[in-house]
Amino acid sequence: MLRNVEKQILSCIKTAYKRFYVDIGSVVGQSDKIWTISLNDESNKTPLVLLHGMGAGLALWCPNLDAFAATRPVYAIDLLGFGRSSRPKFASDATKVEAQWVESVEEWRREVNLSEFILLGHSLGGYIATAYAMKYPDRVRHLILADPWGFVEKPQNVYEKYNVPLWVKAVAVAVQPLNPLWAVRAAGPAGKWLVGKTRPDISRKYLKYIPDAETIIPEYIYQCNSQTPSGESAFHTLMQSFGWAKNPMVHRLDKLDPNLPVTVLYGARSWVDNTTGQVLTEQRRSDKTYVQVINGAGHHVYLDKPELFNKYVLEACSRFDEPRLKTMSDDKAAEAEETAATDDPSPTSRATS
Repeated sequence: MLRNVEKQILSCIKTAYKRFYVDIGSVVGQSDKIWTISLNDESNKTPLVLLHGMGAGLALWCPNLDAFAATRPVYAIDLLGFGRSSRPKFASDATKVEAQWVESVEEWRREVNLSEFILLGHSLGGYIATAYAMKYPDRVRHLILADPWGFVEKPQNVYEKYNVPLWVKAVAVAVQPLNPLWAVRAAGPAGKWLVGKTRPDISRKYLKYIPDAETIIPEYIYQCNSQTPSGESAFHTLMQSFGWAKNPMVHRLDKLDPNLPVTVLYGARSWVDNTTGQVLTEQRRSDKTYVQVINGAGHHVYLDKPELFNKYVLEACSRFDEPRLKTMSDDKAAEAEETAATDDPSPTSRATS
């Protein structure tokens, strides 16, 4: 059912695309697979890789895929534990869960054979993309964060700060041990009705691309989240409460390569704390950090204002499309490799992943 509804959504894409599983081996489970679509993969431009947010799937990028693929290869994946990807049991420790997601992306990259790419992550995908860029800086040409989750620390007395009513606080405390989307599964077949009623705004915004979006989008979100909540449970392990991470990125921004370009795109009406852009600008080289707030957009910035979002993403991509300048260590490594090749008379070729 998920396959069928995904196919209906992707039918609005004008660019030819491929759909396939990528076997990444035993990263978390015994034989994990990442569901992937690719567009314009014959282009020689730097590829753009898309990581969706919590509870979503790759089909929700449909308002953006044609625009992105017009200039470069595009890959969109269902994160491990979500959508049509494998749903293994993740670790119960936040640090280990983060590492597992990072390694799943890296093993996917190896199998698809991408040497470098531009990495775009929305919400939870932005958190995972940043963690990946910290561990594998040589693979990421440019990091683009769309309303990223998990960057700032949870404020003290958060309920008082935002004047949250006492009953809301009580409910939040009561459901904290549960996975965020438990109610969708508890509702059974009525789950898609629940999705449509609680977030009708999302479905309406897809009407421009999918005529019967008010039926198809709730069905897709329901089918993505009615199965074993593997990725959702992993997200629950990462979070301190829904809006904040146990290990926020703000404490380790120094681990990002100072030469790595980072673009942050925020929705002006988003519930996510947008001080991340300010912190990134203050802690990193200003000429490598770009922050753009998109007026009229909320957390789903790629959907709320797709034309502007696509424009800013494409500008970010083209800004750093040329190969990065070699560092001193790169020059020494190349010199050493050249010397080794000269000293070794054998004709054996060397291959790097």
